[in-house]
Amino acid sequence: MRLYGAVAASSFRRYATYRIATAAGVFTNTVFGFIVSYTFLALWDERPGLGGYDQSQALTFVWIGQGLLAAAALLGGGFQVELQQRIRSGDIAIDLYRPADLQLWWLAGDLGRAAFHLLGRGAVPMAVGALAFDLAFPADVMTWCYFLLSVTLGVVVSFALHYLVALVAFWLLDGEGINMISTLLCMFFSGMLLPLTVFPGAFGEVVRLLPWAAMLQVPADILLGEHTGTGLARALAFQCAWAVALLGRGRASQAAATRKVVVQGG
Repeated sequence: MRLYGAVAASSFRRYATYRIATAAGVFTNTVFGFIVSYTFLALWDERPGLGGYDQSQALTFVWIGQGLLAAAALLGGGFQVELQQRIRSGDIAIDLYRPADLQLWWLAGDLGRAAFHLLGRGAVPMAVGALAFDLAFPADVMTWCYFLLSVTLGVVVSFALHYLVALVAFWLLDGEGINMISTLLCMFFSGMLLPLTVFPGAFGEVVRLLPWAAMLQVPADILLGEHTGTGLARALAFQCAWAVALLGRGRASQAAATRKVVVQGG
């Protein structure tokens, strides 16, 4: 495990070198947070209690989303494109020869990336949002601890989904199309556009059971105090179940892809 810890630390330092990009990301997240906040203010003025949230909780959801936007790769990015490029170029063969597990190697790197973005791009927009609006952040330290645990599980689920998408490059010449579809699905089904509790009836129940819900909706609800006691345990178990299932599917897909290697052009 020392190796993967070193990979995570190296990834953290790698992303920390892009200071201008980080500052630009903080600015963008903050501006977008204000835009969405005023949209939500108008919406919740017309529909108080929409989705089971009061106005303060709805605004808090907005800024949690901005805080997790880069960390959970809700709009794509991260390792996915890099891994696809290595697959297409054939450099993946070097990765497979390393005395390390391919999936764990990339997972460790993605956890390091997520840790930096949570601190570098997530904390500042949430703090600005708390200064500008009346947000429903909890005072209980344990709630924040459970939130951070949930965020970590959400990042693992995000990694597992993006890893599956990246592996498609073994079979497709170009992964741009599948990457775009993956981003659109994540934006809609994670709660990035609207909290999933807003969706009514059977459709709402279904979307809250999909893996994307584990990336934003579940961590946000934990911080908002919507999950407590046995409900909290079920929420964390939901994230763990999707993480295990998707990591297992990714390992199976990796085994199928690397059983026979075909190089373009010969």
